[in-house]
Amino acid sequence: MNFLEQLWAIARNTAIECVRQPVALAVMVAGTLLIILSIPFSGFTLMDDQRMFVDIALSTIFVCGTLLAGFLATNALSREIDNRTVLTVISKPVSRPVFVWGKFLGVAAALSACTLFLSLVFMLVEMHGTMPTVTTSYHYPVLTFGILAIGATFAAAIWCNYFYGWSFPASILGFGIPLLGIAYVLSLLFAKDWTPVLPSGQFKGSIWVAIAMMWLGLCVLASIAVAVSTRFGQVVTLGITFGAFVIGLMSDWLIARRLRDIGGMLERLAKDGSAGSALDANHAQLALLKVAYAVVPNFQVFWLSDAIQQKRDIPVAYLMPSVAYGAAMIVAVMCVAVALFQRREVG
Repeated sequence: MNFLEQLWAIARNTAIECVRQPVALAVMVAGTLLIILSIPFSGFTLMDDQRMFVDIALSTIFVCGTLLAGFLATNALSREIDNRTVLTVISKPVSRPVFVWGKFLGVAAALSACTLFLSLVFMLVEMHGTMPTVTTSYHYPVLTFGILAIGATFAAAIWCNYFYGWSFPASILGFGIPLLGIAYVLSLLFAKDWTPVLPSGQFKGSIWVAIAMMWLGLCVLASIAVAVSTRFGQVVTLGITFGAFVIGLMSDWLIARRLRDIGGMLERLAKDGSAGSALDANHAQLALLKVAYAVVPNFQVFWLSDAIQQKRDIPVAYLMPSVAYGAAMIVAVMCVAVALFQRREVG
């Protein structure tokens, strides 16, 4: 078995095991309910309810993805280490780097499926729109196709679980993604009163771009969770993953703002010709802040909700460096994960 076959086998088995976890179904159901409930929650604004809904729903998907990254990584790696089942893999001619990368790819694949499920729910609810007044009409195609898709998903999953013994969480994902996708495409073809319209009139490409960037940020979080789970258990992995998520969202305020302040101070001191221990201390602090800003993932890069709310175009010149930044962060974190797992005692 060559390198790619080993990687594919580990990633496929990990993805299957991840989507079978009950926690995946619990997070998806909770996320779906929160997205739907965001409609009445958004009605408390005094201006644009739809913008508030988009912000709340995207935040819900991001938080759900963060929780899933921690739970799935723990179930995929640290639990195997604790149960010593990892020995059955690495005792064969499978290198540890291949094992860790395969686990990450499997977790990322399962996380992608769960994110796509929640994103399709979000896009259907977004197409329906908020109800700012009691006279606002319902979007009947969205309600009809959406309810049919969700009902058919649960009916098919229950049937296959009862008669064929299929995993219920995996069946929900397996049936739900295509059925919700069909419901979304069909809803694009009709207005609120079933009048046929062009799909481009209701299609929100900018939101899909924002979801894709958010998915890349979740993959970065998944790599962090995998790296942490090589050494720690579930509680620590969840704590560090969620902490990285919060700090990453605030890195511009916590680190970049301080960088600008110290940089401006040093420029003023240089113009005044000042020197001494205070100047050296500021230079040292500036260097440490630059290292911290480079090491801490900046999740604001992947958060495009503000651009959507302000109806700004998302240029390719911004997306390409952001994608490269996300890919570089994943590779860097996974290199750390491989280094941590190389010396981990699993016997």
